[in-house]
Amino acid sequence: MTMAAEPEVPGTADGDPAAESAPRSARSVPERQATFRDAIAVREFRGLWAAQAFALVGDQLAGLAIAALVYQRTESALLTAFTYALTLLPPLIGGPLLSVLSDLFPRRRVMICCDLARACLVALMAVPHMPLPVLCALLFANMLLGIPYASSRAATLSIVLRGDTYVAGNALIGITNQAGSVAGLVVGGTVLGLIGTQVALAVNSVTFLGSALVILTLLRPRPAARTGGGRGPAFWLVLRDGARLVFGDRRLRLLMLYGWLCGFYVIPEGIALPYAAALGGGAATAGLLMASMPLGAVVGAVLITRLVRPADRLRLMPAMAVLACLPLVLSYFHPPLWLTFTLWAVSGLGSSYQIAANAAFVMSVPDAGRGLAFGLAVSGLHVVQGVGIIGAGALAQVLGAEPVVALGGLGGLIAAGLLASGWRRVRERPDLESGTLPP
Repeated sequence: MTMAAEPEVPGTADGDPAAESAPRSARSVPERQATFRDAIAVREFRGLWAAQAFALVGDQLAGLAIAALVYQRTESALLTAFTYALTLLPPLIGGPLLSVLSDLFPRRRVMICCDLARACLVALMAVPHMPLPVLCALLFANMLLGIPYASSRAATLSIVLRGDTYVAGNALIGITNQAGSVAGLVVGGTVLGLIGTQVALAVNSVTFLGSALVILTLLRPRPAARTGGGRGPAFWLVLRDGARLVFGDRRLRLLMLYGWLCGFYVIPEGIALPYAAALGGGAATAGLLMASMPLGAVVGAVLITRLVRPADRLRLMPAMAVLACLPLVLSYFHPPLWLTFTLWAVSGLGSSYQIAANAAFVMSVPDAGRGLAFGLAVSGLHVVQGVGIIGAGALAQVLGAEPVVALGGLGGLIAAGLLASGWRRVRERPDLESGTLPP
């Protein structure tokens, strides 16, 4: 499929193979503040966006369905939590290894194969009376397949869109994810009660098929970013070279650490239930509080892409990172529900600096190693989120939820200050292309 009939949109790479393979710094892309309309005008972006929306709807239902199914069978909070942990473990165990696949094989093919395989796995999960150990194994395998899919999608997005149009498109996908999370928290339980767990899993299977169809129809094939076709030496060479690139370049390290800073300000979402109990509320209050940060992030994403010039986003990143953490410190003073909601929403707004950090990170990595770099960053992200939430839960048993949220905010402030000091020394570099990979 070609893009010859697609109208030319400033900031896109459609129909220009040379532009796709050239380093970012070598492309003559004028700085231009792109709009969401610029991104939506690109047919391949619409495909990636629609595929993400399909998966989001299905995964929201499936996540609730699996938790409900396990709890119905076992009535064990521990086993339910263990099932949730299975969604976090795959990136920790196989993140970097499986992300390499998105650099060694054509990314469109990787996404389609992952979608089809996940559709089959979730269809098996929907079979009534499936033994719990088998259900957990299928869930684990399903999450593993999501790693090369996500890496391939992220790397493809950076080719389909370029310049500030990439920032706008990435922000739009982020807004979709955050809005979907809010909608899932608000209506997911009601929908699950109406259609049942097995039907919800079957719907999830169909959404994967829909995602594969959209990718097949709207994305055009491209060759693999790296040669080697999955042979052993090529696989390990890509893994080695990519790890050296990401961890050996100071600018990339700082951008990745800014992403990992969320391990501090994600703490409120992890202990929302005990926090709500401290306010005298229950599950509805906890859901309201959990929705505040995604809502703030949606507002922040719109503001940073529409009102802030591309050249100013990275300059604002240190201040916005501080804003993501500072409001949480005020939880120490036991604010009422309405003020807590506001503070957490402001924290979510501050977290939208991640859009600038993500764009700079992706555009700083050569295409041949972009999938692996994304996998390394996401794996670390899961580690800091998991450690932050587990540690916060343990401390909340002793100190209470409100002081722990305040401590998380304080720790984030200290970390943000250290990162700002390092960022100040490297931000004047005019290039975004931070390294190269061997051919």
